[in-house]
Amino acid sequence: MTSVDDPGTAPEASHVRRTLEALWHMESARIIARLARMLRNVGLAEELAQDTLVSALEQWPRTGIPANPAAWMMTAARNRAIDQLRHAKLHERKSPMLRHDPDLLGTDGPTLEEEVDADISDDLLRLMFIACHPVLSTEARVALTLRLLGGLTPEEIARAFLVTETTIQQRIVRAKRTLTEARVPFELPRDEDRSSRLSSVLEVIYLIFNEGYVATSGDEWLRPALCEEALRLARILSGLMSAESEVHGLVALLEIQASRNRARVGANGEPVLLLSQNRAQWDQLLIARGLQALSRAETTAGPLGPYALQASIAACHARARTAEETDWRRIVALYDALAQVAPSPIVALNRAVAVAMAYGPETGLQIVDVLRDDERLAGYHLLPSVRGDLLEKLGRFEEALAEFARAAELTRNGRERNLLLGRMTACERAARRPN
Repeated sequence: MTSVDDPGTAPEASHVRRTLEALWHMESARIIARLARMLRNVGLAEELAQDTLVSALEQWPRTGIPANPAAWMMTAARNRAIDQLRHAKLHERKSPMLRHDPDLLGTDGPTLEEEVDADISDDLLRLMFIACHPVLSTEARVALTLRLLGGLTPEEIARAFLVTETTIQQRIVRAKRTLTEARVPFELPRDEDRSSRLSSVLEVIYLIFNEGYVATSGDEWLRPALCEEALRLARILSGLMSAESEVHGLVALLEIQASRNRARVGANGEPVLLLSQNRAQWDQLLIARGLQALSRAETTAGPLGPYALQASIAACHARARTAEETDWRRIVALYDALAQVAPSPIVALNRAVAVAMAYGPETGLQIVDVLRDDERLAGYHLLPSVRGDLLEKLGRFEEALAEFARAAELTRNGRERNLLLGRMTACERAARRPN
């Protein structure tokens, strides 16, 4: 690789662009986090970071790629922030009225030298907390996190969630405006609201992973890039908050879930459900990492939270060499514990599936039938899907067919719809067979 310390030929623009794309994905969060601490403004921090990226695109084809490109980017961005702060202070001295402007940046708090020398790990953690601030809508938190911490472009985020690029851009702009108007400080939350703020961060990472793990809409069952990005963010967070059990619980859950990805899609892109998966295709390295993270969650002070309990359930599947060896009774007990700390109709539905596996489909169906009266599950396609599965196992094929038809109508994922229609066909054939 050509560098500014090497008198060789300057690299081609395409090579510079590829290098910068990879570098931006790895380093943009650190750069924006540092600038946001210095400037106390996330929007301005991102603008200056983007200016630095454009500057590199313009300079490096002529001067060569620096020997340490990440350091070059950080230094160039920091210098832009310093210039911005000096300009703001000079402007303040010239216009005394600006001293009372709440949008003025960098006029109080730590000195410039202290800001420059701040710990980048703390900066990253602050950026995570502000991007996932509860003052923002869920959609805005997800978009802003992927933009600021994932380094994804609005086009990439839009493609991942099957919405327009304009929609994503508007979400990001509104999120930044909301943070400014709410005067959200660029600091770590205090003890009294640290737990709720951390829950928001964990929720955003979990939502990003889930959208990759089972896409809510479109023609693909799995979007691996979103799973990988969520896992990367979770790992970063675990390094920054190693004393938090739930952080390790989330990492454990995502590692173990991601270990199945190769086995979850068939040769033609069709979904392969858990009990039908070839477990030899499960990634044993990810499983090992997940079990290690779960062990850390279990040995950290305090009771297990929702993510650690879900990771414990995932671990039961990971430890079973075959589907038949799964300890379903332990899974039921873990769902009982999960229902105590994080009750929801979806947890109850998942528990019903475990009960059916442990104690028979009739017992599970009784629980599901009670859940049919819960309005929160009225449009949830997995409720009729689960009920159809249990009815099919009981030989009530015509009823099962109707449930699978209902589930197919409700799902927005094309691959999942095809799976459900296939199960409808199987039930129809079974219903026609003579007894």
